[in-house]
Formats: sequence, structure tokens, C-alpha cells
Amino acid sequence: MEKHAIEKSFKCNVCASEFSNGSNLKIHMRIHTGERPYKCGFCDFAFRHKNALNKHIRIHTGEKPYKCDVCESEFTDGSYLKIHMRIHSGEKPYKCDACEWAFSNRNSLKWHKRIHTGEKKYECEVCKSKFSTSIGLRSHVKRHTGEKGEKRFICEVCGYASAHRSNVRTHMRIHTGEKPYKCDVCESAFALKWNLKSHMRIHTGETPYKCDICMSEFNQNSNLQAHMKVHKQDEPNECKTKRSTFSNSSSHKKRYKCGQCLSEFATSTRLVIHMRIHTGEKPYKCDVCESAFSTKSMCTAHMRIHTGEKPYKCDVCESAFTNKSSCKNHMRIHTGEKPYKCDVCESAFTNRNSCKNHMRIHTGEKPYKCDVCQSAFSSRSNLTNHMKIHSGEKPHECSVCKSKFTTRKYLKSHMKIHT
Repeated sequence: MEKHAIEKSFKCNVCASEFSNGSNLKIHMRIHTGERPYKCGFCDFAFRHKNALNKHIRIHTGEKPYKCDVCESEFTDGSYLKIHMRIHSGEKPYKCDACEWAFSNRNSLKWHKRIHTGEKKYECEVCKSKFSTSIGLRSHVKRHTGEKGEKRFICEVCGYASAHRSNVRTHMRIHTGEKPYKCDVCESAFALKWNLKSHMRIHTGETPYKCDICMSEFNQNSNLQAHMKVHKQDEPNECKTKRSTFSNSSSHKKRYKCGQCLSEFATSTRLVIHMRIHTGEKPYKCDVCESAFSTKSMCTAHMRIHTGEKPYKCDVCESAFTNKSSCKNHMRIHTGEKPYKCDVCESAFTNRNSCKNHMRIHTGEKPYKCDVCQSAFSSRSNLTNHMKIHSGEKPHECSVCKSKFTTRKYLKSHMKIHT
């Protein structure tokens, strides 16, 4: 059966758009006139057509008539459900012409393209900072107004709170250890999709962020922002506590902030190194084994495992260490110093890692899982000791009767038999 083309006889006098009937032309004309006759009874929003108002009203009523058959998520509009379903199907119909990235919805592609074009159409009226998305601008403006959304969604493990449920869901991956975003090249895994995207640039060599002054290129915007401060002239600052004047280069203030976790650093170099925690970048490789590290000093310290070099010696006993921090932690055994305190109970520790492992007693977090029997542990060392049950390894031998044990603790307990 032949399909007859629908004649579009109604034309817009302003932009020459064509429509098949007068009502559609009438609605279209409101784009040019700015007319919004359909007003929301709950807030000040107004709309050009009734359907848009009906969708908006559901924000106030909480009605979500469109349900996902796979995960039972609910939506106010059918188009949102359609986009959501692509999470389950993996469909990404919107492809970028400049690179190989693809997206499940048109808006995500639109925002992504601004990385290539450098377009930042949203400007802050207060400080003139520019942003590629309206969401980025709205979030920024809250810094000036001091506005904070009500933190209704709370993490049941540690009490972290957020105004958005999605933030708490993402936060929970800290406790569960879940890293759903995996690199196809090197098998690195990440808790956030953004971190995987940044990491992939290590493999692709993509450097979409360019410095307008010296044309240097960077794989992350944060690295570009840190670099831009190199070009800024040092301006004198007045210290409020000592009333002395100093330049930015000698300031004790931590002016460089991480956009991911809000950590602060005194120099851009330290910020760049810190960002590798989020991206997973490890540019320093061991020549002997396949280990890789985020800093040169960590790689140097690691190499001493292979060479056997232990340049850091304890002044009290004859212990020696491959790095200064291990020696410093060891010295606290002699001094009795325990600077790391538990916020929940009165326990104190000689090093940060011990305190961090201890905190998991209170949170119940057990991020280290056994691949054999699925047992979980609060520290890596406990997992290592547990694995010896499966491997049958007993590296600790009694010097008296030659009995062998999986841990030094068990050997120590056994030695009491002989004494």
C-alpha cells in the first residue's frame, strides 16, 4: 500500500518552518513570541503547550507512571524510561563525530561535543566563570549564594549524607569495593564512569584540554587548570594572622583544590600527582617486574625490593627499611608515639593504615575478598594470611621442633610450649 506524503501547507513567517496543521504552527509560534499560556499551580514555571505542563506537574505530585520491567525504576515521562532502558540494553545510538565515544541520550552527546569545541555558553553573573552545562553553572552559583540542598539521603554504613540519591549509591561503592567500570585494555577498574573515561586517555593518548597560552595539551581539565596557574603572575597576599605580605609562590595556603574529593595542595605539582589516584594513571614502571606507580619516589622505593637496598636505619635498634616513612613509623615503637586516633573509640595507632584498618571494625567494611571461598576481610594482611589456608603455605617454622605455622602470631603462641 502506498503511503501518501503529508502536505505541510502551514508555514512560519519568522523561520520558514512548515507544519501539517494550524494548531502545530500556533504552538510553534510561541517560540518566537515567548508566550507560555500553561502555568503550574505549584510553582512559577510556565509552558508553551499542555503536555509539557502535565509532565512538569508530576514533579510536584510525585506521580511516576512509567516503570522499568527490568529493575523497577519509575519515571515521570515515557521518554525518560526509553533512555533508561538503554542502560540495560547497552544501546548508545548517539555517536560523536570527533572521537569514538557514543551515548545513550542526545543531551550527553551535546555536552560531550563541547570538550572538542571548547564551548562554554553558561556564564556566572557574579564572577564571570564559564561552564559547558547549565548543571555545572547551577552547582557553581551555590558557592556564591551559600545555598545547600537538604541532605535527605543517608549512607547506612558511615552516615554520609547527600541531597541526591545517586550520590549515595555511588558513595556506597567505597564500602562495597564495587568497581563496575572496567578498562578493556589493561583491566583496571573504577567506581565512577568519569574516572574510566579519564583513564582511557592514557591508552588513546587523547589530550582534549589545551592551554591557550603555550599550547600545552592535557588529558584532564584539572591538569590544565593546575598548569594555567604557572602562567599567572605572583600577586602579593596579606596574611591575616601575622599581617605580613608574601607572594603566592611562598604562601603557606593550599590554593590547589582537587575537583573530585576537595583535597587541597600547596603546589600544582602535588595536585597533578594526587589526581592520579582518581584516574588510575601510573606512569612510572618497574624495569624488573610489571609493577607500576603514580610517583617516581614510589617506584624508586619499590626497586629496593629487587636490589635488597635498605638505606633508612633505625637509630635505636638495627632494623633497616626501604623507605623513610616505614622507618618513621617503626621509630614510634621506641618512642611510644601514636598520633593516629580513632574517632569512635579511644584506640590510637603509630601509622595511618593501622588506624584505617581499625575503623572498619566500627563500619563493618570488609573490602578484601577471597577468590576461593568468598570470605571477606577488613585488611589486606588478614586476606593474605587466610589465603595460606587454601595454598597450604606455612612459612613460619619453630626453631626447636620444626613445627610450621601460617602466621607469626601462631608461631609465637606455639613457642610458649618450649619456654
